[in-house]
Amino acid sequence: MVIYALAFLFYLVYVAGKSRRAGTTAFALMVAGCTMQFIGLLVRWWETHATGYGYIPLSNLYESLIFFSWSIALMYLIIDLKFGWRVGGIWAAPLCAIIIAVTSLVPGVQPDIRPLIPALQSNWLGFHVITCFLGYAAFALAFGASIFYLVQRRRELLHRSPVSWLPSSGTLDDINYRAVIIGFPLLTIGIITGAAWAHHAWGSYWSWDPKETWSLITWFVYASFLHARYARGWKGNKTAVLSIVGFAAVIFTYFGVSYLLSGLHSYM
Repeated sequence: MVIYALAFLFYLVYVAGKSRRAGTTAFALMVAGCTMQFIGLLVRWWETHATGYGYIPLSNLYESLIFFSWSIALMYLIIDLKFGWRVGGIWAAPLCAIIIAVTSLVPGVQPDIRPLIPALQSNWLGFHVITCFLGYAAFALAFGASIFYLVQRRRELLHRSPVSWLPSSGTLDDINYRAVIIGFPLLTIGIITGAAWAHHAWGSYWSWDPKETWSLITWFVYASFLHARYARGWKGNKTAVLSIVGFAAVIFTYFGVSYLLSGLHSYM
């Protein structure tokens, strides 16, 4: 958490002072944080075997939050290396730090290693959770790009000078699209593996559980995004709004369903 917070501070220096060295340092801190988190996940995996339970550490809210934070850091690093979106760290770094902080601030988040309930004792656990959260991470970055796009585009429409540290609105629109392109197939695989897991655990591929329903709603939002982009030629404000709505659905699927609605996924 501290490393990601430090990275955020260096990103602020990078955008405020246009310091290439600060940007490089911030990126290096993100790499360090992502690497250390990955090692931490491997250590916790080993510890589950040492306690005799032996499961991939993705079984409860604490573990999923840690993995979500790591996934966002990883996706940001990939997108930065691929598309040169260094300034995206000003959104990704604090988000990673905040998600880790949530593990200590939100009631009911249990860091203890405990035996799995029978429904979670399946090899499908890893496939389903990993693909879903990597997709969520890509959508989180698309959300950040959409917010930046709306800010930049508004200034252009008002004939004001663009925000100097942000890429052009066209570049941000492209990053939003490419992040959704990464996230959508991952979410699709996550839903399919979740259905296979549900059949293994409960004897039914689909039971309209609240989390299943909201996962499907999220999928339809991003499917609409891609359909509108390909078939209707939507770009800019419309797709930015769809991306924001989609990420709101992601957050409700992840947190809202767990705390507000009861169902088979309540343990998450």
